[in-house]
Amino acid sequence: MKPIWFLVGLVLLIMGLEVIAAGIYHVVVPTTRATELASLRPDLWWGGIMIVAGLIFTLAHRNAKAQD
Repeated sequence: MKPIWFLVGLVLLIMGLEVIAAGIYHVVVPTTRATELASLRPDLWWGGIMIVAGLIFTLAHRNAKAQD
């Protein structure tokens, strides 16, 4: 059985990939309604942060076993 942190890492990794994919889509197809801070591209930043955190959690706990 895997520890919960391995699963948290997988969820962060998958959600980060989805957020960064949406960010790339918004770069290619800009929206007609731009917000004040849209030029900072927060979806790309947060997607990247989530991917890095997900990789850290997943790789750190990939061989660990859950304690009973």
